[in-house]
Amino acid sequence: MSGHSKWNNIKHKKEKSDAAKAKIFTKIGKEMAVAIKAGGPDPNNNSRLRDLIAKAKANNVPNDNIQRTIKKFTESSNIDFEEITYEGYGPSGVAIIVETSTDNRNRTAGNVRAWFSKYGGNLGQNGCVSYLFEEKGVITIIDEDGEIDEDKIMEDALECGAEDIKCDEGEFTIYTSTDDFDTVRDAIVSLGYTLDTADIAKVPSTYVDLDNQDDIDNMEKMLDKFNEDDDVNAVYHNWNA
Repeated sequence: MSGHSKWNNIKHKKEKSDAAKAKIFTKIGKEMAVAIKAGGPDPNNNSRLRDLIAKAKANNVPNDNIQRTIKKFTESSNIDFEEITYEGYGPSGVAIIVETSTDNRNRTAGNVRAWFSKYGGNLGQNGCVSYLFEEKGVITIIDEDGEIDEDKIMEDALECGAEDIKCDEGEFTIYTSTDDFDTVRDAIVSLGYTLDTADIAKVPSTYVDLDNQDDIDNMEKMLDKFNEDDDVNAVYHNWNA
């Protein structure tokens, strides 16, 4: 299995600024609204909400903010967000999946279609690229100070039930099955590791190389536009970046 750098999630790089952190939680908040509407406000009985709370904490969102958001959407009778997934192709046939939460599907569809078209890609039909991806639990740990022993974290992760772990210049990416994700995440935290991200993600089975600089530039611009869109929760692709 290839490393975390081979696929893109909107949380891929640790956001530093307050504005960026606020944007992340706005996106997670929309997902929470959908989860609460579908399964209720109790994370003990709503696994989707429980995972989103863990995602928020992994992105350094204060617990008070999380609880306020849960209360807000629990008390609201007008939760009108819906989740829509788009699939398409980037430059040179790169497979792209865009996951969104929106209260205006026309706006979101128009934006997504525009970013595909403007930067050398095209929006496809549902199912056109999803078969190239597999859902996995993906946990990242950033060793900014070089204090983590590579052999030790690999041993710990596997003993916690991980399927695989990849190390890349101080970034450790741990892969789990979706069924084991919660258990592995909690076990790793209990060992004292600080998570950078923790989420269920779509990991590609094959990758596309981009050799043309125009294609590379367009792909980067397209991903930036998706990342900036408040309706977009996550973007996955198989560009071998």
